[in-house]
Amino acid sequence: MTVTIYHNPLCSKSRQTMELLKARGIEPKVIEYLTDTPGADALKNILAMLGLGPRDIMRKKEAKEAGLDDPGLDDAALIKGMVENPIVIERPIVVNGGKAALGRPPESVLEIL
Repeated sequence: MTVTIYHNPLCSKSRQTMELLKARGIEPKVIEYLTDTPGADALKNILAMLGLGPRDIMRKKEAKEAGLDDPGLDDAALIKGMVENPIVIERPIVVNGGKAALGRPPESVLEIL
């Protein structure tokens, strides 16, 4: 089982989710998405696994600062903006076996393990 976490080590929820995984004996593949940003195709796959749209995983304040809060932007424009401004992506996101979960709260990732 390969578990991947899109992680921001400065985020308390991301760190808590990492601790939760490790406490269960899981050593996840860590992608620090601020420096190793997933591309548009990867984000589309993650969104499909989450069953969410781009706006659903965007941090509101950061999206506004990046100009991505315009209701007229379509999904393609939002995903492009997320790739260019990864700080807007909510974290952490954990992926396992074709399923994904947003670690807010951290315990929500347990349902995909």
